[in-house]
Amino acid sequence: MKLKKYIWPVVGLFAIVFSGWLLYKELRGLSLADLADSFAAIPPRDWFLSALCTLAAYAALAGYDRIALLHLGRHVSWLFIALCSFTTYALSHTIGASVFSGAVVRYRAYSSRGLTPQEIGILVAFCSFTFALGVVFLTSLVLVIEPEITERLGDVVPEGLSMGTGYLLLALIAFYVLGSWLGRKPLKIGSLTLQYPRLPIVARQLVIGPVELLAAAGIVYFALPEAGNPGYFIILGIFLISFSVALLSHAPGGVGVLELVFIMALPDMEPADVLAALLVFRAFYLIIPFLIAIVILLVFERSQLSQPDLEGRENAQQGPQA
Repeated sequence: MKLKKYIWPVVGLFAIVFSGWLLYKELRGLSLADLADSFAAIPPRDWFLSALCTLAAYAALAGYDRIALLHLGRHVSWLFIALCSFTTYALSHTIGASVFSGAVVRYRAYSSRGLTPQEIGILVAFCSFTFALGVVFLTSLVLVIEPEITERLGDVVPEGLSMGTGYLLLALIAFYVLGSWLGRKPLKIGSLTLQYPRLPIVARQLVIGPVELLAAAGIVYFALPEAGNPGYFIILGIFLISFSVALLSHAPGGVGVLELVFIMALPDMEPADVLAALLVFRAFYLIIPFLIAIVILLVFERSQLSQPDLEGRENAQQGPQA
């Protein structure tokens, strides 16, 4: 058990070191002055649009939890959902799920609203599946619309194969929607019963997941200069790949991994410009939300501690049982 506990942190550390080494090879000629010039070249309008994309992304992330609660048939106020979702993702994105799991934050928050551990487990899994569904959906569209994107990753894949993969992924999503439309029976695993999402829930998943990813990719896109910019769909495709690889690497915040994939996939752009755009992404999507989330978490814990022990008061009022 002790060995298993340290596996993912070690994997994350290795990913950071290896990516950092490769990134150093790519950026050896880059100076701080170059990076400062790239920051200065970002127009105020693009700073504003990147910030707007950040707000849209975190609003959509709250939608993940909202859809999961609708699936469970539980009602929680929008404000609480938004604060819980924001805190969960801001912490897990920055620190890393292997260190501070989003499940821990959600359990602490939603258990205070009466959800059982089983329901919270389903909620966490449902949110993860909604994210994965959004990644698959958008990846399929990128492969169909921009099949040449695979050439940017080193190995040349025929455009027909890329497009075919895109259509295959779309077919898988269609089967998922079809299962909901046909009303598949619940899956029972021991005492656990998993309900197939209803069609309105699936429709919401196919909207909110892509919206969050489209907005997050927009942060990087608007921070990049026009010179050498391959267009939004290419940036979106690179973002989907880099963000997925960063999550799989278990590197906190995807440090090094995100930058490496972007710089390798955008050879026609100045590395300083790409790095500056990614730093804007990290500031807006990771660092600033992380700092706000710490404050929200502290306020929540303080409010929980200040609440009277209702159970103890009820027992005292009932007195000893005969």
